[in-house]
Amino acid sequence: MFTKYYSRMPASVGVAQPTEQENHSRFHSKKEIEVDEKQMNHADSTYKREQLSIDETVEELSYFAVFVVYWCYLTMLIAGRLRNYVNKILIFLRVKNDPFAPPPGYAPLFKELEQFWLTRVYQRIRDLFERTITGVPGAKIQVINRASDDENASFYFTGGTTECLNFGSYNYLGFAQTSGPITDSVAESIKKYSYGGGSSRLEAGKYDVINELEETIARHVGKPSAMAFGMGYATNSTTLPAICGGKGCLIISDTLNHASIVAGARDSGARILVFKHNNPKDLEKVLRDSIVEGQPRTRRPWKKITIIVEGIYSMEGEICRLPEIVAVKKKYKAYLYVDEAHSIGALGRTGRGVCEQTGVNPADVDILMGTFTKAFGSVGGYIASHTELIDHLRHLSYGNVYATTMSPPCAQQALGALRVIMGEDGTTDGINRINRLKENSNFFRTNLAKLNFHVVGDRDSPVVIMMMYHPSKLAYLSRKCLAAGIAVVSVGFPVTPLLLARVRFCLSASHTIEQLQYVLKVMDELGDVLLVKHKRR
Repeated sequence: MFTKYYSRMPASVGVAQPTEQENHSRFHSKKEIEVDEKQMNHADSTYKREQLSIDETVEELSYFAVFVVYWCYLTMLIAGRLRNYVNKILIFLRVKNDPFAPPPGYAPLFKELEQFWLTRVYQRIRDLFERTITGVPGAKIQVINRASDDENASFYFTGGTTECLNFGSYNYLGFAQTSGPITDSVAESIKKYSYGGGSSRLEAGKYDVINELEETIARHVGKPSAMAFGMGYATNSTTLPAICGGKGCLIISDTLNHASIVAGARDSGARILVFKHNNPKDLEKVLRDSIVEGQPRTRRPWKKITIIVEGIYSMEGEICRLPEIVAVKKKYKAYLYVDEAHSIGALGRTGRGVCEQTGVNPADVDILMGTFTKAFGSVGGYIASHTELIDHLRHLSYGNVYATTMSPPCAQQALGALRVIMGEDGTTDGINRINRLKENSNFFRTNLAKLNFHVVGDRDSPVVIMMMYHPSKLAYLSRKCLAAGIAVVSVGFPVTPLLLARVRFCLSASHTIEQLQYVLKVMDELGDVLLVKHKRR
């Protein structure tokens, strides 16, 4: 009853000059399309996931629960406006100064609505975020104690730390560690290369260790060639304009794609359309209608169409329905770009990502993107594809031409972790880590759902989402978790829609079953106190 698709990807407009042959090659015969539509409808009707989708969880909410959420936001807004009004009177009477006032004659530097949200709403729960840590972000993490005397406008350290079970960091395979062969190799690389690259790849930043990392990740994901970037976000934001850019090009993106994809798509200058989250049937409708209608105003055919999806959606914990999406891509001769930031290393029997997990041939995906920050304990990202495209990107991607190259010790960390995952270190440590991650993820997800929480996402996904809905309850749970020695990620508006606040647990191979059981016990107790066990029994 409250179902609503929400978009992180707004549309933009572009115009083009195409060729007729490209348009004709996209169409099949009417008979072929009818057969494919029947297969797609069958696949859509038989697709089932172990947990509820976000829309299905909202359907289970009572009218009263929805009313309470909106009433909470309304109360915060009214109280915030009243405080703003009193604050303006005090400033007018010169009782206090306005820290946001621009210098005389200057336009305001801050937007009034953003300033209001940050000072009157976000500041109330700012202690949930920006927590300072120290030490290794492994299975446990040290959170530095702090306090505030000005309603979270600023903080000061009180001394000491709190040891917490770490469910907030991306450390899927447990490679964030300070001892072992990988750490030793990184220490040696610092002596050899120092810390920073000091130049872009096209100038003096082409290191042998980065070349080796590129060759190894290409072999691992099943592509002829790959290129590495120093930042995961920049891998998408600086590559998409080089791949999909130009007038007359079309990008069709999942509604819930990451902000880096949004930024890259906007910078590309292509027209952007979105399809319902992880819904191949809606993707086909958007794609078919786009081909039939052509470009806006001119109605000429598109020069190029690129579909962009993610392997695992980090705020939903859902795995991409890649086989059906590949079927749509092949049917209409579109290109497919898959972001494997959260799935590479974490999914598949041997950690090869969503293609291995879903049984898709990597050759059927035109471009595979991934990062070294989640499963490899490093930084940066990569693009893997055919050799001609990678050579093209080396000269056109801003992340390769202008940005400083990946730090060599970070490349060594990613390379060392990758070799362990692939078994090239001569041990089964990599496979054991992958199996432990799957066991931990499925154990935690299944038992959290048994406690009657609304848990979303798919089996084997290391991202477990527990829906909270109510912002005040979200804040209370996060503070109580910290007090109980558990570090979690709290996510609410405007990152999510108003009604869909949630807690995210990032599982790791380094967690033990005893640690997971302790967290489940705390969640069970807090769930009873907060009345957030919304699942219908």
